[in-house]
Amino acid sequence: MVKSPVRSIVAAISVAAACWSDAGFPPRIRLRDAVSLRTGYSLPVVEHAFDTLFGSLRRDAVEAIIADELACLDVLDDFVERPGRPRARALPAGRVCVVSSRSTIGVAIVPAIFALCAKCEVLVKDREDYLATAFFETVAGELGELRHALSAQAWSGERDSSMLGNFDVVVAFGDDATLARISAQVRPPARLVAYGSRISAGYLTRDALESERVALDVARRAARDLVLYESEGCLSLHALFVERGANISPESFGELLAAAVEAASGEYPLSRREARPAARLAAARDRASFGASSVVRTLSDPAASFLILVDPPNDEPPIMLPRAVAIRSVESVSEMRAYFERHALTLEALAVERARSDIVDAAVEMRTPRITPFGSLQSPPLGTFHGGRPRIAEFVRWVVDET
Repeated sequence: MVKSPVRSIVAAISVAAACWSDAGFPPRIRLRDAVSLRTGYSLPVVEHAFDTLFGSLRRDAVEAIIADELACLDVLDDFVERPGRPRARALPAGRVCVVSSRSTIGVAIVPAIFALCAKCEVLVKDREDYLATAFFETVAGELGELRHALSAQAWSGERDSSMLGNFDVVVAFGDDATLARISAQVRPPARLVAYGSRISAGYLTRDALESERVALDVARRAARDLVLYESEGCLSLHALFVERGANISPESFGELLAAAVEAASGEYPLSRREARPAARLAAARDRASFGASSVVRTLSDPAASFLILVDPPNDEPPIMLPRAVAIRSVESVSEMRAYFERHALTLEALAVERARSDIVDAAVEMRTPRITPFGSLQSPPLGTFHGGRPRIAEFVRWVVDET
């Protein structure tokens, strides 16, 4: 159990994050290249990921989240009085293991730092670039006690799964098969905090498409949501619904989006991976172009670096390929709901331009954790409830004093 006051822990995290927010910080430069090599993402994409992650770990933001979920920071250090309830203290839940995902850069760092703020001992199963390891070294340099409470080592899949039964809380990111293997190793009363397969979508109302100026701006922002991280994460734009009957038709918006994707590719170049994704995009484009349905409009480039389909059949699931999205024209938000129900899809976030009440109601009914403007899908605030779950409350156990 960590003995330092929670404010000292938060301060160490914040100072370390400020170091990593500096593009010239030598460990960041070294790890930027290592992350780019492992993922294949271009350096501008990795830089964006670092800026988003480390820029969010500010002292005021971390403390505000803790106070919101636990009522105050002091409850992590001692018993505190609570109006209308016995005084209580939040103690660490125990030993915590965080299992990183392959594609999302630094995804394990956020739950790890909140588990550390809860004064747990934390082990991160890191990826081969050792980003979490390097960041934790900077944190420990600010507060030496944390060196023995915060550690990371490479994850070796099934071989390491058997040791997960030694932890009190296991946080895991992955697909359903991965999470099932991990779940089998977590023995009650240990907690499993699982973040499984989800997608994100966008919904454009007629009002947002009355003005070409607004439509161009939305297309530019939606393009960034699409191209970042090659559409691999749960916050990528995987499906887009556009209401019919506006000045800008769904097909015309598709053309605007295609031009915006090409422009965004200059800012965030394509992954350096092998050519197979492009071949798969080309095959999907050709199937749509020469399929039985002649109403499908395909938008791409000669190199098949992206693919936009307009009104493919609703019995087809989202195109889970890099920089690929289908635009589906709809009369109302109920058609979007029906589509997700039909394909049993779980939403992580919904991008909108104007959050009408019916859209918000539909998002709530679909159990969507986050509603956000276009262009912000890939940059969630630290206080966002990832997967609809709290940030720190998972890592504490409560003791009340009724005397």
